Amino acid sequence: MTEHQNHYTHGFHDSVLRSHRWRTVENSAAHLLPELKPGRTLLDVGCGPGTITAGLAERVGAGLVTAVDSSAEVLAQAEQAVPQSAGVRFRTADVHALPFADASFDVVHAHQVLQHVADPVRALREMRRVCRPGGIVAVRDSDYAGFTWFPALPELEAWNALYHRVARANRGEPDAGRMLRAWALEAGFEAGRIEASSSTWCFAADEDRAWWGGMWAERIVSSGIAEQAVADGFATRAELRRISDGWRAWAADERGWLSVLHGELLYRA
Repeated sequence: MTEHQNHYTHGFHDSVLRSHRWRTVENSAAHLLPELKPGRTLLDVGCGPGTITAGLAERVGAGLVTAVDSSAEVLAQAEQAVPQSAGVRFRTADVHALPFADASFDVVHAHQVLQHVADPVRALREMRRVCRPGGIVAVRDSDYAGFTWFPALPELEAWNALYHRVARANRGEPDAGRMLRAWALEAGFEAGRIEASSSTWCFAADEDRAWWGGMWAERIVSSGIAEQAVADGFATRAELRRISDGWRAWAADERGWLSVLHGELLYRA
């Protein structure tokens, strides 16, 4: 067990939460949308600042969503972001030991969570435990080795390699997207009830490149990733600044294009 086992790799700098606030059910949970029927109770695991949570609540109805996160600070932001009329219940919780009885929810959802936890198999078992028979467990995680971009800047290659080092020092799995089906099977999910898929985010338009590239240019020098990379000897401040400059150069290049691969899984309990 390392000292970083329970440390969230990205941290909670505004550059991180800004990217989280961009997420919606449409761009981050499309694989789950057909299953969101009015009246279904739902648990949103690792809800972050609540933008996906708000969309989930709109689709199942007021008072039917419970949102949990490990950070009380981020939950406070989510409570501000989600309309009070949605009736969402918020509480801190660890996905490895969810504080709910067996079969408590019709839908259990987690977006970009399993890549960060110490034991994703145990987390999936917990998500299945609190899901009712006939319900849905839905997860989605990015796969950093599957990211691809143009032009092929060495600074972005260095960024991706550094991110892998930092995440794995925290017992995380940055290539989680490709692992979801394997983890589900190890957790005891029945193969015939698993629906595995993938989807992407794509950043190519001028505005999209400016947003994504600018966010990472700031994040790689200011967020928890930067602090840990320097503290653990993975990079110097000068190297982080070079990576940041690379992100800005990519964003400014009208030829720029980047695709973010995500693995997805639906399990019908």
